Amino acid sequence: MKLTVPTMAQYMAEGKQPEILFWVGSAGSYDDRAKKITKAFVKLLNAANIDFAVLGTEESCTGDAAKRAGNEFLFQMQAVTNIEILNAYEIKKIVTACPHSFNTLKNEYPSLGGNYQVFHHTQYLQQLIKEGRLKITNKSFKGKRITFHDPCYLGRANDVYEAPRELLKELGIDVVEMKRHKRTALCCGAGGAQMFKEPEKGDKDVNVLRTEDALQTNPDIIATGCPYCNTMMTDGVKFKEKEAEIEVLDIAELLAQSSNL
Repeated sequence: MKLTVPTMAQYMAEGKQPEILFWVGSAGSYDDRAKKITKAFVKLLNAANIDFAVLGTEESCTGDAAKRAGNEFLFQMQAVTNIEILNAYEIKKIVTACPHSFNTLKNEYPSLGGNYQVFHHTQYLQQLIKEGRLKITNKSFKGKRITFHDPCYLGRANDVYEAPRELLKELGIDVVEMKRHKRTALCCGAGGAQMFKEPEKGDKDVNVLRTEDALQTNPDIIATGCPYCNTMMTDGVKFKEKEAEIEVLDIAELLAQSSNL
């Protein structure tokens, strides 16, 4: 299936506005594993005939990692640059597959002059299914044991718990919840810019501890909605030498596979 990914510059040249801007994010742009999530989401947007665009080379990091690591100056430099570009294009609605970008664009850009409607891709996909614009016909995951790991910036930071679970139900899946889930979910260990440093000394890495939570549900698949969580849980599964029997997949990938895209 050929992917169609127009840029905002192309839309501007034609004097048009897309329905949404898809904010790809650093991981979705550069990390080889996360690129698969980006492609799966684009396939779903194409299948639903959504008029969308990306910023392409004009997109820069939201500044989330800089802010969490304590470099407020660098965060504001990155944020203001992005806001100037978004406002120049008169962007109103942004969808992203990264909870870190979602949280930063939604909650931290307004004070710097960036006011947009911001949606996580699970929220947007749930809306498309409700409106009948995206149809899931294949229930190939039915009968699989799937547990869902709540990303911190999606769940506890923004109270989005049901959208990802509703999407899994659309696939005919009964989610097997971990003991710690929703409001009590444990961080995968990547948030707060921890992704980019070695962990402090301790008895166990956080991602291994969280993977053990998931393994207690005896899953075939660990689903999540964040590229950083995906990396940490995948590393945890490898550490436990379970990669031959357990997959870690983003909800967009599950939906794309179920739609035979």
